[in-house]
Amino acid sequence: MEYRIEHDSMGEIKVPADKLWAAQTQRSHENFEIGVNIETMPAEIIHAFGILKKAAAQANNVLRKEKMTDEKLCAISQACDEIIAGKLNDQFPLVVWQTGSGTQSNMNTNEVIANRGNQIADKKLLHPNDDVNMSQSSNDTFPTAMHIAAVLMLEDKLIPACETLIATFKRLEEENEGIVKSGRTHLQDATPITFSQEISGWRSSLERDVELLKRSVDPLRELALGGTAVGTGLNAPKGFGETVAEKVSALTGKSFITAPNKFHALTSKDELVFAHGAIKAVACDMMKIANDVRWLASGPRDGLGEIFIPENEPGSSIMPGKVNPTQCEAVTMVAVQVMGNDVAVGMAASQGNFELNVFMPVCIYNFLQSARLLSEAILSFNKNCAVGIKANKEKMHHNLHNSLMLVTALNPYIGYENAAKTAKKAFKDNISLKEACVELGFLTAEKFDEVFHPEQMV
Repeated sequence: MEYRIEHDSMGEIKVPADKLWAAQTQRSHENFEIGVNIETMPAEIIHAFGILKKAAAQANNVLRKEKMTDEKLCAISQACDEIIAGKLNDQFPLVVWQTGSGTQSNMNTNEVIANRGNQIADKKLLHPNDDVNMSQSSNDTFPTAMHIAAVLMLEDKLIPACETLIATFKRLEEENEGIVKSGRTHLQDATPITFSQEISGWRSSLERDVELLKRSVDPLRELALGGTAVGTGLNAPKGFGETVAEKVSALTGKSFITAPNKFHALTSKDELVFAHGAIKAVACDMMKIANDVRWLASGPRDGLGEIFIPENEPGSSIMPGKVNPTQCEAVTMVAVQVMGNDVAVGMAASQGNFELNVFMPVCIYNFLQSARLLSEAILSFNKNCAVGIKANKEKMHHNLHNSLMLVTALNPYIGYENAAKTAKKAFKDNISLKEACVELGFLTAEKFDEVFHPEQMV
C-alpha cells in the first residue's frame, strides 16, 4: 500500500495515499481498533455532518466573508454535497468507540472536506481547522449532527413506516367488518369482539405512537451550533447560531432553530431520551401486535388458527411442511433490541459532566439503530405479513360458540353466581351452556334461545 505523510499538532503520520482523511483521523483509526468494520459511526451522522458543515460555511460566508470567501464556500459546498449524497462514505472509517465527544469524527469530516475541496479547487485552498471548522467546535458540532440525524430519521423513516402499517390495518378493518370472534383476556376466553374491533386496537395504538413521535421531534429541532467549546460561543461571530440554523433548515427542508441555552445543549441529552422513549413506545406496541398475530395464526391445526398469514419460507430443517411466523419473530426481536437500547441511551444521557456530555457517540448509535431497525421491521412486517392477513371465519365461529364466557350474557337473567355454576357444569360435563343451564333449572330451553345471542354481545 502506498502512503503519504500528513501532520498535525502532534507531528507526522503515514496515511494511505488513496484516502481523503488526514492525520487526526488516522491516529483515531489506529488508536481505537474496537468494532472495526462493524460499528463505525452511523451513516446518518456522516450525512448530518455534511449538512451542518455546508450550513456552517454558508453562515460564515455571510458573517465572516473576509475569511470564508466565495471560493472557499464553493469548494466546501461541493465536498459536502458529495458527503450528503453518500459518495464519500468509505472515507469515514472511525468507530463509535472513540472519544465521547465525537471529536475525532468531527475532525474526520473536516479533513475529508478540506482534502476533497482542495482536489476540486485544484490547489491548497482549505485547512480542516481554520476553514472547514471555522466558528465551530466538536463540542457543538457533534450534538448538532445528533439532532439533525434524529429528526431526519424520525420524520423520514419511522413515522412513514408506522403510517404505512396503519393504512394496512384500516383496510383490514373494513374488510373484516361484522365478523364476530371470541375475545381473550389473561390468555383465557372472554366475551365476544368483532375482528375489526381487534384490528382497530392495533391501528389506534400505532396512531397514538405517531402522535408521540411527532411531539418528541420538536425539542430535537434545537441545535447546539454556536456554542463552540463550552457553550460560550468563543470564536464564533455574533448571530452564527441563528444563521446556521436557518441554513440547516433550508438544506433539509425541516424546521431547525438555535438552542436558546448552549450550556444545556452541549451537556444534556434529555431531548434524545424523550424521543427514544417514543421510539420504545412503538417497539412495545409492535411487540404486542406481532405476538397477537402469531398467536391468532398458531396451528395450523393445534393452535388458535383464527387467521391465516402469508407463508414465506420453510420453517424447519427436519419437519417437512412446517411454516413459521417469521415476520412476527423478527419484529419481536427488534422490539427487544430497542428496549435494550433505551437503557443505553438513558445511561449515556446521564453522563453530562460539567460543560459536556462525553457519551454522545454511544447515545446516538443506539438511538439511530432503534429507529432504523424499527422502521425496517415495520415495513417488512407490513409487506410480508400484515397485508396478507385473512380471517379464518369457520374457526372464529367455532371458537366463539365453544366459549364458556358467553355465559356472561345470562347474568341479567339468572345472576352472576348461577351463571358461574352454568359455566363450570358445562366445562366439567363437556356439554353446551344451553344444556347446562337447562339441566340446572335456571332457564327453559325456549327462554335460553330468546336471550342468548353471542353476535349481539359486541
